[in-house]
Amino acid sequence: MASVAGSSTFMASLSCYKPNQAITRASNFNSVSLATNGKSFTSLKLHSASSRFRISCAAKPETVDKVCSIVRKQLALPEDSAVTGESKFSSLGADSLDTVEIVMGLEEEFGISVEEESAQTIATVQDAADLIEKLIEKK
Repeated sequence: MASVAGSSTFMASLSCYKPNQAITRASNFNSVSLATNGKSFTSLKLHSASSRFRISCAAKPETVDKVCSIVRKQLALPEDSAVTGESKFSSLGADSLDTVEIVMGLEEEFGISVEEESAQTIATVQDAADLIEKLIEKK
């Protein structure tokens, strides 16, 4: 059994959904929380993209902050430089070698191992933080 709750300035009503059943109608939500089979996901954010929505899991803020710190260190960026979850490594000046070094720093800091295929999907700080939490959860 899965349940969905949402928050926004306008709240629409949602009912419980059975496993493997999609949400058929939700409007004006900024974010939702999802609980299924006793597991709860911290937060899901809805992003508008030309009249369609993409749902992405958001990592814990402390994980994102730690990744930002590691990225700043690896790229030798000033401590006051603007690095956020949405920051793309390429926009921060990282080349492919820098990205490999960032992933190695994340592996060391969080005690995880990132497969090459997964590492190639990391483009932003948020991508890295989400992957880290996924890998930590699997441990």
